[in-house]
Amino acid sequence: MKPLHNKSIIITGGAGGIGVATAQMFLVEGGKDVLLVDLNQKALDEVKKKLDNPGVHTFVADVSKANDVKAYTDKAVELFGKLDIVFLNAGYEGVVKPLADYPEDIFDKVLDINVKGVWLGLKYAFPHMQKSGGSIIITSSVAGLTGTAQMMAYSTSKHAVIGTMRVAALEGAPYQIRVNSVHPGPVDNRMMRSLEEGFAPGAGGEVKKGFEGQIPLGRYATNEDIASTVIFLASDKSKYITGATHVVDGGFNI
Repeated sequence: MKPLHNKSIIITGGAGGIGVATAQMFLVEGGKDVLLVDLNQKALDEVKKKLDNPGVHTFVADVSKANDVKAYTDKAVELFGKLDIVFLNAGYEGVVKPLADYPEDIFDKVLDINVKGVWLGLKYAFPHMQKSGGSIIITSSVAGLTGTAQMMAYSTSKHAVIGTMRVAALEGAPYQIRVNSVHPGPVDNRMMRSLEEGFAPGAGGEVKKGFEGQIPLGRYATNEDIASTVIFLASDKSKYITGATHVVDGGFNI
C-alpha cells in the first residue's frame, strides 16, 4: 500500500510551482483527493487539466481573508468528508528594497499572506482535524532562519511562521495533529525570478549565478525537491515528527 493511500489534502498556493509538484507527488504516492487553492481561476484550471485526475478539485480564495479560508476549508470537508493533510504553501515575496524605503502597503500585504494566511489556515483546519489527527505543513524559507538584506517583509514573515508553527504543534499534539515547517533555499521557479530581478534589474541571470555559487550542492532546488520533503512530512513515515524546521537548501544555510 502506498504511503498516502486514501488520504486527502488541501494545498494553498496550489497553482504555483511547489504546489503543483506536491499535488503530483501526492497522487503518485496514493493520495485520493486534492483541493488546490489559489487566487487565479485560470491558473487553477490549467493545473487541473495538467494533473488529469478526478480527485483534483480547485477553489479560488484569498488566504488573507477569514471568510475565504473558512470557505475553502469547509469545501474540502464537504468534498472529502475529512481533513488528513493541509499544506499551507501560499506566499508572497514582496519587493527588494532597503528597510527605510520599504513600502508600507507591500509590507502589510506580505505579512497578511505569509503570516495571517497561515494562522487562518490553522484556525479553520484545527476543529476538523482534532477528530482524527493529521499533518499540517507550512512553507517558510531559509530567510526565516537568517536575515536577508533588503527583504525586510519577507524575512520577517518567514521568521514569524516558525513561531506560529511551534504554537500550533503544541496545541495540536493532544489531538495527534502534527505541524512542521519546510524551509527552502533558492528554488528554480517564478518567485526566484522575481527576487533575482529585484536584486539586480536587468541582470537577474548574474544574481542566479551568484546564489548558485553559495550553494554547496551547486544548483537551485527544483519544485520536486521541496515537494519530496512535504510528502514525507504528510505521511506516517514522519509520524513522530512535529514542531520541527526542515531545511531543504542544498547546504545554502550551513
